[in-house]
Amino acid sequence: MNYRKLGRSGLKVSEFSLGFWATYGSQVGADVAKDCMTTAYHEYGVNFFDNAEAYAGKGAEEIMGEIIKDMDRAKLVISSKLYWPMSDDPNDRGLSRKHIMESVEGTLKRLGTDYLDMYFCHRYDEETPLEETVRAMDDLIHQGKVLYWGTSEWRAGQITNACNLANQGGWYRPQVEQPQYNMFHRHNVENELAPNARDLGYGLVVWSPLASGILTGKYNDGVPEGSRISMENMQWLRKRITPDKIEKVKQLQVVAADLGATVSQLALAWLLRAPEVSSVITGASRVEQVHENMKALDVAPKLTPDVLQRIEDILQNDPNVEA
Repeated sequence: MNYRKLGRSGLKVSEFSLGFWATYGSQVGADVAKDCMTTAYHEYGVNFFDNAEAYAGKGAEEIMGEIIKDMDRAKLVISSKLYWPMSDDPNDRGLSRKHIMESVEGTLKRLGTDYLDMYFCHRYDEETPLEETVRAMDDLIHQGKVLYWGTSEWRAGQITNACNLANQGGWYRPQVEQPQYNMFHRHNVENELAPNARDLGYGLVVWSPLASGILTGKYNDGVPEGSRISMENMQWLRKRITPDKIEKVKQLQVVAADLGATVSQLALAWLLRAPEVSSVITGASRVEQVHENMKALDVAPKLTPDVLQRIEDILQNDPNVEA
């Protein structure tokens, strides 16, 4: 495993990490989650594991908490997030000081840890003054409950505003942004966030690297039973499967085969070409997927300029590529 700095900070995270979204506590159980997490950690050196209070209705944090009881906490980089409504209580949502202070306590209790290495604002909160959010995050760092704070799915201008407020107040700045980034969802990162990250010094830890499974090729012939998109609460993902994207995947499979890899491994390795990417958050619903994903580490060095151009020729001018 290679490790990259989180932006200009001193924290180093594994190039590939493991996320708990839409899988552990909902799609699969605790035993599988433990097998996947411990395999990633012990066999491949993954040190960064991503979570959120909203995942499986707080269940994903509880599962992770049970797993890390038997692990060396100091060697782990654990993150969680807050923003989404967690009950009918009007204050149990958003990025108000009240919600931030109360949510972090619940997250720490479920995880069974004294601190989070990263704490993300899961979306931008239009209803809360940005200064209130930045100051609350700064307070959590001073309290030792959070080491680095960051954002997820924020626009570059919003992150810039947060950094400016932090500079003016002498508060800790956001050090990381977690955007969606993959071959079919790239322009926001490449045209907006990556230049902003270089200027301000924050890192990118990217999610949905396989475009919700489209880039695995498993949807080339339809939606298989038992897949994530076949789940009732994931029907909104179906609209992302288009004929044009499936054709792109088939062409990418040819490139991958020439490298002795799968299209999934090609898609994961492709993300590492961007120096602004600190870590790629992978998902796995079984241990075999952990093994397959990590093989992308061997594919990355094979992405020569010629190979990258072949990939770009396939991807460019696609009307269904998401901005």
